Amino acid sequence: MSQSCQACRNGVESPMHFSMAFQPIINVDTNRVFAYEALVRGPNGEGAASILGQVTEQNRYAFDQNCRVKAITLAGQLGLTKTDAKLSINFMPGAVYSPAACVQLTLATAREQKLPLDSLIFEFTEREEVQSPEHLQRIADEYKRHGFALALDDFGAGYSNVNLLARLHTGIVKLDMDLTRDLHRRPRAQVIVRSLVRLCRRLGAQVVGEGIETFEEYRAVRQCGIRMMQGYFLAKPAFERLPDFELPRPRRTSVQALDLPPMLNVLPAASGI
Repeated sequence: MSQSCQACRNGVESPMHFSMAFQPIINVDTNRVFAYEALVRGPNGEGAASILGQVTEQNRYAFDQNCRVKAITLAGQLGLTKTDAKLSINFMPGAVYSPAACVQLTLATAREQKLPLDSLIFEFTEREEVQSPEHLQRIADEYKRHGFALALDDFGAGYSNVNLLARLHTGIVKLDMDLTRDLHRRPRAQVIVRSLVRLCRRLGAQVVGEGIETFEEYRAVRQCGIRMMQGYFLAKPAFERLPDFELPRPRRTSVQALDLPPMLNVLPAASGI
């Protein structure tokens, strides 16, 4: 076993000071938080870039381990266990040397915070090219053994995404915001999103629409069959806090807002419609 794997069982020193913000992933059908995603921030709430810019090949292992500890500990302190929401944590597959050994600190922290293991979701992004699909499969198998869920983040933006879906039993697929941006104005993108939703359902995966920033995007994403959403329109990330959210109320100020067929606009009121 490598020295790094031994360290992850005994604890590792963080290479920099940082904290977390939390942003909810919302089930818009049930009006409840499905999960809170932990997002790295500077110690005083500075943006993620101020921290991620300090991550190197030499310290990414320690950074990845400490992100898990910080996210789980802070979520526990904020009362996540008093809700039925899950906790979603981003991780770096390349920082996991031995899946069985490198997960030990995560398990110990979850036990300490009394956080059920099946409430943990680990997100990996396909923007980062996977050098060894076999290694990623070993990680997925180990995490599944402990009851963790695996999410494919930024789907549609990176490398070999369909191949990853075929290889891994990811329970959650998060569509990249480039797909959802201005979706209401992009018929071709709507066809793609609807097809991805059907594909993921056949594979037993839940779909999350990311980057929802306007009412029109929210409505278009719903019309494509997506019920899990995340974005500034619903709730912004909150520094060291589990934020509230608010679903939009239906707009009934115009025929367009009601999504009625255009022909109804010219029918007389006496028609009974």
